Amino acid sequence: MIWIAVLVGSLGTYVAKLVGFTLPSSLLDRPIVRSIAGFLPIALLAALVAVQTFASGTALVIDARLAGLAVAIVALMLRAPFLVVVLAAAVTAGGVRALGLAP
Repeated sequence: MIWIAVLVGSLGTYVAKLVGFTLPSSLLDRPIVRSIAGFLPIALLAALVAVQTFASGTALVIDARLAGLAVAIVALMLRAPFLVVVLAAAVTAGGVRALGLAP
């Protein structure tokens, strides 16, 4: 079953890229299309972060991942390098779990 999903997803990605190559450049140069194309990856990444932070299977959970995300946001606001952001979030989440403050 998983391989069917992988194949369908791969085919969908290929078709989307093919359609992108066949569109006229006058359509792609419109300001609204450029704006949407610029914000779409940000929205998808934010959705991925939200799902990975607050979901466990089909349940909504609040656990150590939220503390890690909060620390990562603060580190990003302080313009810390990416590696520092990731390490700070991981250490925070691990510390919260080790202290038994969250599952």
